[in-house]
Amino acid sequence: MKSLRVSIFTGVLTALAATGVWADAAKLAQEKGCLGCHAVDKKVVGPAYKDVAAKYKGQADAVATLAKRIKEGGSGNWGSVPMPPNAVSEDEAKTLAEWVLSH
Repeated sequence: MKSLRVSIFTGVLTALAATGVWADAAKLAQEKGCLGCHAVDKKVVGPAYKDVAAKYKGQADAVATLAKRIKEGGSGNWGSVPMPPNAVSEDEAKTLAEWVLSH
């Protein structure tokens, strides 16, 4: 199962790199371990990024809200499994939030 997720993510990264869209953010997500619990198009441990983007669509403070949650962690928004705080800078959290919301 893990090798399938890695293969899918590698394919997504290749497609993003080929188009130049969000390549650095996708690489950052990989480096920070985000993809151990999340995927773009399906629930893993945490929600799919496309579902997160849909939930926050149209919210003016979406980037700030999601960046804070990425950095500080949280629980209760997507079920009973908490998301731990992540070792990211404010800028990295913002980049990751923008990337997640782009799905």
